[in-house]
Amino acid sequence: MSDKRPSLGLVAKLSGVSPSTVSRILNNTAKVSGDKRDAVLRVIEETGFRPNLAARALAGGRAMSIGVLTQYIDSPFYGEAIRGIEEVLASEGYTALFASGRGERTLELDRLSMLMERNLDGLIVLSSTLEDKELEMLAKSLPVVLTGRATPNQRLPTIAFDNLGGGELALGHLVDLGHRSIAIIDGPDDPDASLRMDGIRSECIQRGIHLNPELLEVGDFSELTGYDAMVRLLDTRADFSAVIALNDQMAYGAMLALSEAGLKIPEDVSLVGFDDLPHSRYTVPPLTTISQPMNRIGAMAASTVLAMGAGFTQSVDQSVAASIVVRKSTGSPKNTRS
Repeated sequence: MSDKRPSLGLVAKLSGVSPSTVSRILNNTAKVSGDKRDAVLRVIEETGFRPNLAARALAGGRAMSIGVLTQYIDSPFYGEAIRGIEEVLASEGYTALFASGRGERTLELDRLSMLMERNLDGLIVLSSTLEDKELEMLAKSLPVVLTGRATPNQRLPTIAFDNLGGGELALGHLVDLGHRSIAIIDGPDDPDASLRMDGIRSECIQRGIHLNPELLEVGDFSELTGYDAMVRLLDTRADFSAVIALNDQMAYGAMLALSEAGLKIPEDVSLVGFDDLPHSRYTVPPLTTISQPMNRIGAMAASTVLAMGAGFTQSVDQSVAASIVVRKSTGSPKNTRS
C-alpha cells in the first residue's frame, strides 16, 4: 500500500467530477446534485483525503485560525475552557492560537496585539481587563465572543455563567444541612467573585442567616491565598461550622489549613468550593462544589465565533445554569469550635 497522501485530483477522478467541483463542494459553494455531492463525500471518506488547509485559507482569504486571549493558560479553571475550545475548532479544521495576559492590563494588550498580527478569523476572550469600548473596536473588524462578563453591545455575544445562582446554591445547601454560622473566603475584585457574593448575601436574606464580618476573608483564587485565609479565620477563634470558598483552588488551600489545625472535614467543618475542577472529586474528602462547566462554555464560545464567521446571527447572551455537586466535604454540623 502506498503511503502517498491522497490528492484532490484522485478524489475528482474516482468521483467522476472535476477537481474544481471537489474544491467547491469542500467549501460549500458548489451547486451540484445531491447524488454527485454524496459520491464525492463517499470517496473522500474511503480514501481518507484531507484538504490542504493552507491552500483553502489562501483561496478563501481566511487564516483558519481563532485567537484565544485568556488570563492564565496554566490554570486548571481556564484549562478546561481551552480544551473545549480546541476540540470544537479542531473538528472544523481551525487552529487555536492562545495567549495569556495573566490578568495584567499591559501584558494583555501586548498579547492581544500579537494575536491580531496573525490575521485571525475570530477572537475568543476568556475574561479580560479590557474595557468594553476596546472590545467593541475589535468587533468591528472580526467576530469576537466573550466569556465571564456581560456587555450591552449587540456585536459582542457573551457566554455567561450564573454566578449569582451558584452563590445562592452554595449557601442554601449548607443551611439545608443545618449550618447557621458560615465563613466565606471571598475572591478578588472581579465580576465572578462579586456575583457569587451577591448570591450568597441574597440567600442569607431569604434564609434569615447573619453573615458575621469576622468570618469573611479574601483571597485571589489561588491555593496559597485560600490556605492563608483559612489560617486567619481559625486565628479569630470565632465560631463557625462551615466555609464557602469562592473557587475550588482556594478550597484546596483551606483543606490543608484545616487539616494542619487538626480539624476534620466535614465532622468539624463543612467546606464548599466553586467551579467543580477535575481534581475536586479526588481531594480528601471529595469536595462539594458548584459546577461551572468550563469545557462546555469553551465549546459554546468556539461554536459561536465560527457561526459568526459564517454569517449567522448569534444570541447576544447565552447563559449556563449553575448546579451543585454534593460530595463528602459537607454534612450536618456535629461539633462547634470554641
